[in-house]
Amino acid sequence: MTWESAFLVAVALVLALAIRDRLQRKHAIVSNFPIVGRFRYWFEALGGPLRQYIVTGSNEERPFSRDQRRWIYASAKKENNYFGFGTDNDLELTPGYLVVRHSAFPVHTPHPGEAGYDPTYACPSAKVLGGFRQRKKAFRPSSIINTSAMSYGSLSHAAVEAINRGVAIASAMQNTGEGGIAPPHRHGGDLVWQIGTGYFGCRDERGRFSLERMLEVLAGAPVRAIEIKLSQGAKPGLGGVLPAAKITPEIAKIRLIPLGQDCISPSAHSAFSDVSSMLDFIERIAEATGLPVGIKSAVGDLGFWEELAREIATSGRAPDFVSIDGGEGGTGAAPLVFSDHVALPFKLGFASVYKAFAERGVHENVVFIGSGRLGFPEQGLLALALGCDMINVAREAMLAIGCIQAQECHTGNCPTGVATQRPWLVRGLDPTLKSARLANYLMTFRKELLLLANACGEVHPALVSLDRLAVLDGFTAKSARDTFGYEAGWGLPTEAERAAIRELMTSSKRTSSAA
Repeated sequence: MTWESAFLVAVALVLALAIRDRLQRKHAIVSNFPIVGRFRYWFEALGGPLRQYIVTGSNEERPFSRDQRRWIYASAKKENNYFGFGTDNDLELTPGYLVVRHSAFPVHTPHPGEAGYDPTYACPSAKVLGGFRQRKKAFRPSSIINTSAMSYGSLSHAAVEAINRGVAIASAMQNTGEGGIAPPHRHGGDLVWQIGTGYFGCRDERGRFSLERMLEVLAGAPVRAIEIKLSQGAKPGLGGVLPAAKITPEIAKIRLIPLGQDCISPSAHSAFSDVSSMLDFIERIAEATGLPVGIKSAVGDLGFWEELAREIATSGRAPDFVSIDGGEGGTGAAPLVFSDHVALPFKLGFASVYKAFAERGVHENVVFIGSGRLGFPEQGLLALALGCDMINVAREAMLAIGCIQAQECHTGNCPTGVATQRPWLVRGLDPTLKSARLANYLMTFRKELLLLANACGEVHPALVSLDRLAVLDGFTAKSARDTFGYEAGWGLPTEAERAAIRELMTSSKRTSSAA
């Protein structure tokens, strides 16, 4: 074909497309402006991906800014995660800006080659999980940083496997999400099995909870604790849907659901209907399994938390841990109004729950876990000072294994193979490589938390009080304890816990030095 013929064919195709655009009635802008009008939809589709690289500043984008993503990526790859030439944040004109009040006499953090240096930056929990209720399988978590609930089905098998291998390397734990325990969960990492309203993996033919099936699964799974999900930050008060298109035969088998149908998670549990029956349900599972059993929820109605604190104080029954998710958290897709306007953000929500428990004197009876965009050292330190004993990370873990914040999780078209079931996309995610990156991120997070604690004169982040944190408002610096209305001593470990954690940190350094 000569170039003249090719040119005529191209012109004919453009004219045919223009005529088609003019005659169609679905899009007014395309009909009024044939061909040119199509650019509007292309720009709309490309706006999000391009904006994060070209338009927005280093600290503008949400949910994670360019600086935050860069810190995670560099930490995960063991690259230089320092930033040069000082901060580019406007400290005085950013209401609520957090500042750490360092000590004039900090604790020295050992460097590579020095006695006591620990390359894993081990940082165990100050509390024993299941200790208050003396569960048969109570334990002290080895890491205060763990991964949050992300189900197999919403994430690919390669992503779940990478996370499981990564937490094993970092001596952390992986929360399964409510989708059940899958083969990718069985690569050496300890699990927290989340049980949602659909009871996936432990349900009968009618979709109701089955203790017998739970025990069958537990017989061959490395589960350290069980978490009952009431709600999550992504869609608080709303059930979930896994589209039929994302349900493979393996997922259907694991969840005990029919193939070819949307998988529906109801908005409420059928196994209990109030605080007292929920505590009975917790005790029933804990008695049968010996495992610590807790709950996870975003914070809405404070009456629920006040009643729970009252029941713990009067009846002695209690969840072994309480995971509080912020309204700004959530890997799941949800209606915009739920993700934007339902549930309190983490800091307000957690502080409200902690105060309800502290005022009843039961805050030491449970292990508190925080989640909701807490995967950064300064946010983690604040969460621990507020009373969290551990921190769970979800989207930050996704970023560590390759997520680029394309925000295509709900479409099945995740370009990095993290949140999709499409084989050609999943193929690009290498679980072995990405597991190392997750482990690097978790250990770097612990390292910088320890550096902050040492800068404040403490050997463990849990020992840093709210008085060491200031909240800026213009040219005023207010103590974080005053900001959140905490009484003196709230948010800190007991004397026994302080002694135990100091001994653990000292023995860890001795062991590392000897090795």
